[in-house]
Amino acid sequence: MSQASLEELIVDGRTNAALSWLLVVAIALIGLGEFVTGGILWATFAVALVALALLPPIAVRSWEAMIPWEVLLLAALPVLGLALGSDRLTGHVASYLSVATIALVFAVELQTFTTVRMTSSFAVIFVAVTTMAAAALWALFRWSTAGLLGVPFPTDHDAVMWEFVYSTVTGLGAGIVFELYFRRLGRHEQCRPPDEMAAAEDTNA
Repeated sequence: MSQASLEELIVDGRTNAALSWLLVVAIALIGLGEFVTGGILWATFAVALVALALLPPIAVRSWEAMIPWEVLLLAALPVLGLALGSDRLTGHVASYLSVATIALVFAVELQTFTTVRMTSSFAVIFVAVTTMAAAALWALFRWSTAGLLGVPFPTDHDAVMWEFVYSTVTGLGAGIVFELYFRRLGRHEQCRPPDEMAAAEDTNA
């Protein structure tokens, strides 16, 4: 079954760009609010997410070149959850789903803007492994800064282990979803008329 290349996740369209830019502004405002109120960790998370979202339009020099808004929405779930006061959106599953999505965006931008090359199948493996690694690094970071910044960290060993279980399951699940997403993009590409595909190739050139 045909699969889309990673570069095809950089969408060039006004509707997608408008929605993505709205999300970027919302993430930036929420991150600024967290910084003002002392939420350093979430403010840092928001800054990193905004930087990843802005890389394509800056590199391509086009405001329309943005990652799909639904992908950006998944990545921003915990940040938006802070603004909405939703515990579900800031919980373990949503947080690690966000990390998995950020890993996918990172893989796409590596493929698009550097000499790194990877298949979509390898990218979903990269997503799963990166999510698990991020869980371990996040736990280590919170533990090391708990005393300095007052960041909450569970003292129960089982609670930490369950976080690793959540990250593993979420990372593998996200990898499967992204694999299906790539296949859907591949089918969509096959269904496009030949003249439209040729026009798209001329535009990319």
